[in-house]
Formats: sequence, C-alpha cells, structure tokens
Amino acid sequence: MAEAVSPQAGTALALGEFDRDTAVSLEESSGAARRFAAVVSPEWRAGRGPHGGYLAAMLLRALVEAVDDPGRAPRSLTIHYLRAPEPGPVTITTVLERAGRSLSTLTARLEQDGRLMAIALSAFSVPWSAPEVSEIEMPRVAGPDPERNPGTLIKHGAPPFARHIVLQPRIGGMPFAGSQQRMELGGWLGLAEPRPIDALALAFFSDALIPAPFMLTAEPNPAPTIDLTVHFRTAMPRVADPDPNELCLARIRGGVIYEGFFEEDGVIWAADGTVLAQSRQLALLLPQKTS
Repeated sequence: MAEAVSPQAGTALALGEFDRDTAVSLEESSGAARRFAAVVSPEWRAGRGPHGGYLAAMLLRALVEAVDDPGRAPRSLTIHYLRAPEPGPVTITTVLERAGRSLSTLTARLEQDGRLMAIALSAFSVPWSAPEVSEIEMPRVAGPDPERNPGTLIKHGAPPFARHIVLQPRIGGMPFAGSQQRMELGGWLGLAEPRPIDALALAFFSDALIPAPFMLTAEPNPAPTIDLTVHFRTAMPRVADPDPNELCLARIRGGVIYEGFFEEDGVIWAADGTVLAQSRQLALLLPQKTS
C-alpha cells in the first residue's frame, strides 16, 4: 500500500480504505480560503446517503490541511447536514475566519454540482496549562476481545459502512427488540484495517454506533443526522508510537424523542480511561416507507 502522512503526527501511515476514501487534494488557494477536491465513496453508505461520520472525517481532513499546523490540534467540530451527497466528486471550501496566537477558527462548505451539502464550524488550538480533571468515569466492562473480527455487523443487515469497523458490544441490550430498554449502547470500536486512532477516526467513531432509538424500535427506521458536534479532548496521537490495532470504548445515550427528533450524547475513551472525545447530535427518526 501507499503511504500517507498523519495530519496530527507527521508520521507515515499505511494508506488504507479510510484514508483513501476521505482524501482531499488542494485545488485553489486564495487569501484565507482553500478549495479541496474529494470523492464520496459508495462504500461508506448508511441508509439513504453517505455515513455522517465518514463525511465528518472528510471535512475535518480538509480543515486540518487548511490549518497546516501540527501544534494546533482539532478541539471542536460542528457539522450541519443539509443534503445527502451522491457517490462521486465533491468540493470542500475552507475559510480561516480568524487565526490568533493560540486558537484558529475555520468554516467549511461541502458542495456537489453547485449544491450545498454540509456546513462545518471548527476550532483548532495549542494545548493550555490548566488543572487536569475528569468526572466522566469509563464504564466497567470487559476488555477488548483478542480477535478483532471486523465487519461482523454486515451479517446482521447493517449498511455498507459497517464493513469498515470493528465493534465488540459491551453496553446495552439487543436492538430492534421492541421493548422498553434504555436508549444506551456502546462497545469497543475501531477501524477494520489496523490504523492508529487520530482525530479523523474519532470524528467517524462519534457517529459509528447504531442510533440510540433502535433500542426501542422493532425495525431500523431511517435516522438521518441533522447536526453533529464533536469535542476532541486530547491531541492525537497520545504516544509517539501508537498501536494500529488499538480499540477505543464508545458509548452513546439518548433521552428524548419528540416530534420525530432525538438527541444522542456520546463519549469515547481510550483503554486506560482517558476521555478522547465527546459528542452530541440531533437526528430525525423517520417512519418506514410503505409500499
């Protein structure tokens, strides 16, 4: 395989499907604006369109390239999904709205055939010195299984993007049981191809679990994301030589479904209990189409 450079680490990584399918290339640079070309792959489809976390990783990659400063790690990313792009070419236009001594704020617009598909707002910053506190305790669950077994969800009818993940369930019951379970689920999560965890992977993981309402419904209703916010809590990678087989523990919780809309709050931990990312999204639970 070819090699790519990790935006956060500046180290060489094997270029697998995730990096290939989220790749961007600079087409034009003018002042604070950068225009990147990318291609949406059909391999990351989820329901009616591309997986939201996959598009988040693609947008974040363009933003990282626009910042072009390994010392300023992604700290916040918010995306509003306007339309679902079709497989094929897209453009991502980033604008550096402000670059201070320590914090950079950028926007990004993903377009296809002249139509706006998604809007993003992001913040990048150097680390600051402050008390280290975490009151978010990692759930006490069994550790990762020795065998990674990627793509197992495909056997249970999961959409195409699930072929690219390792998921070892640890939290919650069975989806589509149609019973009064909690809207909570989680497990050990990683990419199918061994690859060190970085901010791009965390952006994808923040939307990689099945929607929380599926713990209550009897069938997989369409559940498109309206907006997604990811807070990256530590610069990645955390060590100089990260393990490409490392899995992280991801958990999401829902609480309210009202007028079709529901929210999900997510946390992603490293195996040692360090909080890597937190997320919140608003999504829409649509009825099944009837013939």
